[in-house]
Amino acid sequence: MALRPETKARARALQLLYAWELQGRPAMEQVTHGALSRRSAWRGPVEQAEQLAAAVAAVVDRLDAEIAELAENWRLERIGVVEQNVLRIGLYELSSDSVPPRVAISEAVRLAGWFAGEKAP
Repeated sequence: MALRPETKARARALQLLYAWELQGRPAMEQVTHGALSRRSAWRGPVEQAEQLAAAVAAVVDRLDAEIAELAENWRLERIGVVEQNVLRIGLYELSSDSVPPRVAISEAVRLAGWFAGEKAP
């Protein structure tokens, strides 16, 4: 089964956000340039991934505040970096009305399973 371009873009955006977080949150352009220059295997919707990662990074404080408020019995610091970024992408897409809620949730669950392990979703 071939992945839809939107799914690939979300996966790439997650990777970019992970790198952004580990590098101390520099300008997203710096992260995307560095990641793409080292990854000749990055094919597909790179521009869409960059746009999504940059949009999430631009409102990360608001997203984190919402996640912290909604995460019952979990402090944000206790949630892994990958899982935090999956939640950020999902919440961003839900709040921006850029995709139907079912799609945003389904894609976030899929990303969590791929990148954070089978128990993450």
